[in-house]
Order: sequence, then C-alpha cells, then structure tokens
Amino acid sequence: MLAAFSISARGEDAMIALTRRTVVAGLSASVAMPVSAATNWPDRPITIVQGFPAGSAVDVVARIMAEGLSKRLGVQVIVESKPGAAGTLAAGQVARAASDGHTLLAIPSGHAVAEATHKKLSYRTIEDFGFISMTVEYPFVLVTYPDHPIRTVADLIGTARSRTTPLTYGSPGSGSLPHLSVELLGRMVNVQFQHVPYRGSTQTVSDLLGQRIDFAMDPPASYLQLIKDGQLRALAVSGASPYFALPDVPTIAEAGVSGFVVTSWQGLVAPAGLPEPMLRRLNTAVAEILAEPAVIERLKMLGNNPKPSSRDEFKARNAADIEKWTAVVASAKIERI
Repeated sequence: MLAAFSISARGEDAMIALTRRTVVAGLSASVAMPVSAATNWPDRPITIVQGFPAGSAVDVVARIMAEGLSKRLGVQVIVESKPGAAGTLAAGQVARAASDGHTLLAIPSGHAVAEATHKKLSYRTIEDFGFISMTVEYPFVLVTYPDHPIRTVADLIGTARSRTTPLTYGSPGSGSLPHLSVELLGRMVNVQFQHVPYRGSTQTVSDLLGQRIDFAMDPPASYLQLIKDGQLRALAVSGASPYFALPDVPTIAEAGVSGFVVTSWQGLVAPAGLPEPMLRRLNTAVAEILAEPAVIERLKMLGNNPKPSSRDEFKARNAADIEKWTAVVASAKIERI
C-alpha cells in the first residue's frame, strides 16, 4: 500500500515522526491502563473459583478467605465451585480469564502435582498465573490399625523389607499427593509398597478399620478423631516439625527417614498479567486475614496451619513441587494421564 504513494523526503520524514509519536503514545497508553485499572479496583464483585465440590477442603478455606477479602476490599467476594478433572478444569478457566482482578483461583498442592501427572494441560502451571499467597499448609499422617504389629516407622520399614509380599497402603487415587508421598517414602528407604487406590479418603478409612490394608498416609482431617478414639494408630506425620493436632507423634524424619518432608498446601492465584498494585494489595490482605485470631482458630479446627507467604515464595514452592513430583512419577513409572 505504501508503495502506491509518492512521498517527498520532507513528507517521508514527517510520516516517520508521526509514526514514532503514534507508537510511543500507544505504548504509554498500554502501560497506563493497568495502573488506572488498579487505582479503581475493585469496582464490582470478585469471584474466587475453586475446582472441587462445595464443602471440600479447598472450598471451605476459600470461603474463609472470601469473607476476609470482602471486608478489606469493600466488595462482595464469592466462591464458585467448578469441580472436574482434579481442579484442572477450573485452573484452565481462570488462566483464560481477564487479568482485571475480579477473578481469582483457589489452588491446592494438586495444582503442582497435576503438572507431574498429566501429559498435557490446557494451561501453563506457572506462567499462566499470578501468584498471590499461600493460605494454609498441613502434613499427612501415617496411620495403621491398632492391632497391626507395626507400631513405629522403623517397624514399617523393617516389616516391608522382611516380607515376601509388599505391605499394602491406600490413597485417594492414583497420582494423588498421598500416593506420590508413599512412593517417595518407599524410594527413600528402598522398599516396595503395594498401592491400593480408592475414590477419596472415606474408602481408605473404611478398609483400614476393616484391616483390609496395612497403612495409609493421608490428610489428618479424616483421621484425627479416630486416632484420638484409639480406632487407628498414628505412626508419624510427614511435615518438617510436629503437627499441632498430634503433638506427641514424631515426624517421619525424626523417626529415622532423614530428609523426608511432605506437606500439602492451599493458596490463591490470579490470571497472569494482573497489575503489581493489585497483587500487592491481595497479598497484604491475605496476610492480615491469616493473622486474625478467629481465623487462625477456624482454620486449625479444620486441621490447617495458617501459612501466609510472599508471592515469590509461593511461586517458588510450586516450581519446587513440580520438580519433586515429576521425579517421583518418573522413578515410580506412574503412567501420566
């Protein structure tokens, strides 16, 4: 099109100057828009999407955070359940949402695990999200039934090494974090356990009580009352330090498996590209919410440790977990879906 015009040298210089001014103006406008948007934000309700059924652990924590954010941001913050494909459907939806601060995503540690267990996702686990903060963290508890001869982690390892058939353990499903955690433990102590996948922790608990499997390593919420009632025996917890709800139960590392630390977490992210002022304000708000005594009490009643973090810490935790669980999936030859 330009070749069809005859332009003098002066006219050509003027056009170049005009083009440069237009480009610079366009770039300035594109930079200024997010700042302006951040200044006026939020100007309507905010939705926290979560990828699990209503009433699930992720949903309950998300609702506690939504309540606190509503008070601090001055708008209604609602939680929307979009269950399916272990949270990856919701993650894909939010990854494609507008980066305007009105759509957030509550993620569990399964967000990082999915990267290790899936051949392909509809989003990039790190790059497609703006990391706001972790919200809670908790260890898993290693349990067996009271009549089992295994009474310690050392017993578990010794028995597994001496048997001709492997000890059996239950998990909420193949590729779940409890499944990968036991696979990691087995590789660290050089023993083979037999995995029995279930559809959730309820069936695992049932078969433990019925003495149909030897042990499990699962989130503590499903087991605490049974442990306190003496119906199950806690051998250890998987965190780096004792768990507040089971203070007399050693960590797996303290029980002899040096370096074994596994925790599950939850947190908040946004679509990538959310302006820095919004991310900073959300991070500060989350830290304030998690410092409230009433919120701490509510979360601990659910078995959670409040765990605010910086944005960089949360992003780094996701990256580290992806690397960790990808290695376990590969070494255990777990088929990716």
